[in-house]
Amino acid sequence: MFRITKLLVTLVVLAQQSGLGQAAAVDLDLVRASSSREATRDWWQVAQFYQIYPRSFKDSNGDGIGDLQGIISQLNYLKDLGVTATWLSPIYTSPMVDFGYDIADFFDIQPEYGTLSDFDQLIAEANKLGLKIILDFVPNHSSDENVWFKKSVKREKGYEDYYVWHDGYVNASTGERTPPSNWLQAFRGSAWEWNDERQQYYLHQFAVQQPDLNYRNPAVVAQMKRVLTYWLDRGVAGFRIDAVPWCFEVLPDAEGRYPDEPRSGYTDDPDDSSYLKHIYTQDQPETVDMVYQWRTLLDDYKRIHGGDTRILMVETYSALDYVMQFYGNRTTKGAHIPFNFQFIVGGNGDKDNTKLSAVGFVKIINSWLGQMPAGQTANWVMGNHDQRRVGSRYGEPRIDLMNMLQMFLPGVSITYQGEELGMTDLDISWEDTRDPAACNSDPSIYESFTRDPARTPFQWSSGANAGFSTNSTTWLPINPNYVTVNVDTESADSTSHLKFYKELVALRQKKTLQYGTTRYAAVNDNVVAIRRSLSGQTSYVLVANVLDTSVSGVDVASVLYASGSYKIKLANPAAKATVGNSVTLNNLALEPYAALILESA
Repeated sequence: MFRITKLLVTLVVLAQQSGLGQAAAVDLDLVRASSSREATRDWWQVAQFYQIYPRSFKDSNGDGIGDLQGIISQLNYLKDLGVTATWLSPIYTSPMVDFGYDIADFFDIQPEYGTLSDFDQLIAEANKLGLKIILDFVPNHSSDENVWFKKSVKREKGYEDYYVWHDGYVNASTGERTPPSNWLQAFRGSAWEWNDERQQYYLHQFAVQQPDLNYRNPAVVAQMKRVLTYWLDRGVAGFRIDAVPWCFEVLPDAEGRYPDEPRSGYTDDPDDSSYLKHIYTQDQPETVDMVYQWRTLLDDYKRIHGGDTRILMVETYSALDYVMQFYGNRTTKGAHIPFNFQFIVGGNGDKDNTKLSAVGFVKIINSWLGQMPAGQTANWVMGNHDQRRVGSRYGEPRIDLMNMLQMFLPGVSITYQGEELGMTDLDISWEDTRDPAACNSDPSIYESFTRDPARTPFQWSSGANAGFSTNSTTWLPINPNYVTVNVDTESADSTSHLKFYKELVALRQKKTLQYGTTRYAAVNDNVVAIRRSLSGQTSYVLVANVLDTSVSGVDVASVLYASGSYKIKLANPAAKATVGNSVTLNNLALEPYAALILESA
């Protein structure tokens, strides 16, 4: 039995004293085994995860909305794609105010998606293909149509404090009732809503219809653990935990007052969530402990029931020093995969990274690998249902390049549906907008908040409605580029994004890419270089020109400590290079957006 014992990060800054600049190199020694350069890995540590947004994946019954039978019909596509496990955005019973993230019944399936029998069939069919199913777990809030909330409104015994309630205040001058604090919800406006029946305010950090559960109530903690166990019993392989940072807020003071949050200075719009610094409503220490408790539950379930490891994937966009705590500490295990969103939040502040230089890319990579605790597994999330698509954020000429980075870097890859095809955002009109984050604004500003552009239906073919649905309309419009950007067309094209993605997935099975050490650098403004090596195995080098200008005379040999002969293993179409050709590492020429994976000869 081998043991991961050390994570060694050595920074060699050759050009800049602050930050990670040009010609700076980073060594990452992921594995130090007692008698071999290989180490054992659990299934998830070398897995390829794939996110499905069920509403937009495949419609089986012609209502314009994706469903479970649609997913079942395309499991072979996922298998062919090389997917290890797929996590589904929420499929629970819901009024669909936030499209499944407002849950009315945590123990049943939304009728427009199917039934519990459909879900059981999904698990069974996935198991036959060796695919694992991960569910989205939404612990912070429920729907206001949930029976728990209805009972809490009525102050029924056992449910009085299931949610966060407060009397609020009465303005002495006007006599008007005011909320308990200035806290803001994520979807604009106050995070407090008055309930006439109970005569109190309740906290909702998302939509008004999504009241926050009270995790300081042991009954709530126990209830949500029952939810996890229920779905584990139905065969899921783990959970992606939604909106983790919001689970706890600070306690009120001795007088029962919640503190106001300070202004951030980021915006002058008082309804915008970013108007405040969320120092009292997010990232509380109790939240980390709650995740540890959920990890213990999953580990205990495996110990009792056997089978493969059930995993936790945690969604948090918090500061990295807080995110890293979710991995666990010296005495307690935490989430297996705290999501690494650095390719989403890193780079330029406006998330438009179409001009990001190689230095910026390396800073993003190092921001995670440089802070990850020893012995943990990295992960790379390029996009999801809440963010603009990779091709829109980083530029369409970089689509293959971004997939190369994701599959070449050490650890877990997590792909959002359609990124393997190079799907891009579709501008959605105000009239067609469905996302509550946008609908709670107005036609003049909604595009700054909408998440709909990345949620458009999956593009299966060049036929009607991209092969997604036989209905005359779909719940969101379909991107007109489906005529060429679709599974059928790209499967027949040897130079397509899909074909190249599959080649990357196949290469990722090499021992060097699963177990090997990593060294990476920004050679200049244009070129990112990464070397993966493992004793006794083939070494691989990724070189990528991330800008729209060609470069020549590029020396990656010295900065990567690479020597010997190399040949081209994979090349994106922009490289205009021939697979199998030999190259000289100290004198490379790269076309704009060219990316090569080289292997030692």
